[in-house]
Amino acid sequence: MLSELRRQFRDYAPADQAPLLGYGAAILVYAVGLSFALAVTRRKRTVPGWTDVALLGVATHKLSRIVTKDFVAAPLRAPFTRRREAEGAAEVHDEPRGSTLSKTVGYLLTCPYCFGVWISTGLNTLLLLRPRQTRFVLRMLASDALSDFLHLSYSRLNESRKAVTAERRHAEQSVRAEP
Repeated sequence: MLSELRRQFRDYAPADQAPLLGYGAAILVYAVGLSFALAVTRRKRTVPGWTDVALLGVATHKLSRIVTKDFVAAPLRAPFTRRREAEGAAEVHDEPRGSTLSKTVGYLLTCPYCFGVWISTGLNTLLLLRPRQTRFVLRMLASDALSDFLHLSYSRLNESRKAVTAERRHAEQSVRAEP
């Protein structure tokens, strides 16, 4: 039975594509962390309101993007990843590398969706332990995410304006060139 189970894991995908042993270890670490968070929840009777949920969602998004994609966070990812390319808007695409455990951490540190669950759990736990300080951090991250959205919107509008201006100049030059 154990050999059949090993075969099924081996047949799932090559270890370099899906380090299942490392994923299992990551699930175990997360479960321990979640157990701690749930223990804290039992001690604290405070339940976050919808404002906190919204702040947590935006802050989780922003912090997961910073850790997994930001140029400045590369030292956190470097031992577990290899730089592939810049993705634009000050973000990069890194790929996991190394042993099974290292590659697992690399996958976690390059996937904002995967890492978001860990960040959300941590931020929720901190909100119960240190609500005032955590709300400060949540507001800071949420305002930065809003700022990013505005920067990207401004850039997009500016690029559209440049394209329209260039098109207008081209049309004007074509009209002047006609006999």
